[in-house]
Amino acid sequence: MSKYEIPYLTACIRAFGQRFSMTREAAFHYLHEYKGLAFLIEFYDVEHLQSMDETIDDLLIVCQKNGGTLS
Repeated sequence: MSKYEIPYLTACIRAFGQRFSMTREAAFHYLHEYKGLAFLIEFYDVEHLQSMDETIDDLLIVCQKNGGTLS
């Protein structure tokens, strides 16, 4: 993992939590449970080039496909 990925993951967790009115801790647990964090790590090279809104949209889709219930 590069030194840039951790700040990026942190920013994504914070933005995801803000969009869905969740604490950072709750957002982290949700993204971890429904494979959103794994997605961000695997596809960092593509995702970090998108806007944060597009990244959050992608996370929502990935989490829904893995059983997440947010919409």
